[in-house]
Amino acid sequence: MAVYIYSITFKDHPLRLDGLEGVGASSPPLRTVTAGQLCAVVSDAPEELRPKRRDIGRHQEVQQRLLTDGNVLPLRFGYTAPDEDTVRDALEQRADDYADRLRRVEGCAEYNLKAAQDEETLLREILTESEEARQLNDAIRAGGAAPDAPLRLGELVANEIRARQEALASGVIEALRPFAREIDSSPPVGSDFLNVSFLVSADQDELFLATELSLAHQMGEAFTFRLNGPLPPYSFS
Repeated sequence: MAVYIYSITFKDHPLRLDGLEGVGASSPPLRTVTAGQLCAVVSDAPEELRPKRRDIGRHQEVQQRLLTDGNVLPLRFGYTAPDEDTVRDALEQRADDYADRLRRVEGCAEYNLKAAQDEETLLREILTESEEARQLNDAIRAGGAAPDAPLRLGELVANEIRARQEALASGVIEALRPFAREIDSSPPVGSDFLNVSFLVSADQDELFLATELSLAHQMGEAFTFRLNGPLPPYSFS
């Protein structure tokens, strides 16, 4: 029977799975598949696996429980295997790799930070600080600009926004880098200029959080910081 896979741990993990429910309408019980020093937490896979809020929540509850009690490699929602033997074979064949990755994230949690800047504030800064942009904008508003002036202004502003946001993102990351074991950046979406995950060890947790809070305060009300964590180390598994 197909199995749904939640996480990989060392077999000496406490594995407190009591009270947790597996994904799927039937709420299947959780169990483990062991091979050598490794263990996978699994349940029967539902016939139809969809990212419903209920099931995503159950998946996350398993990861959080395991993270609270010890070291874990969390799998993202949706991983299945044809049967337990397939899971056991994977643990055996990739034993050294999984063990190395578990040791790499030992004692750590993930924090994901997204940041955005108010668009109107950013545009005002560009029109104030860039003489070329200001002159083009004034000429367009006065009605005496060349026909291609709006296009040139748009390109200039877009380039300025990209350069400024890249510099801002780099500055934030460098300020937090000393408190992270590893960093994983992802392309920001929407109005965000930053989407980055930090692998933070327990002994650096307070310093990381204090520095992030200080950065958000220093950068001011035009910036919105959204920090999510502590999380299982999905980005570093």
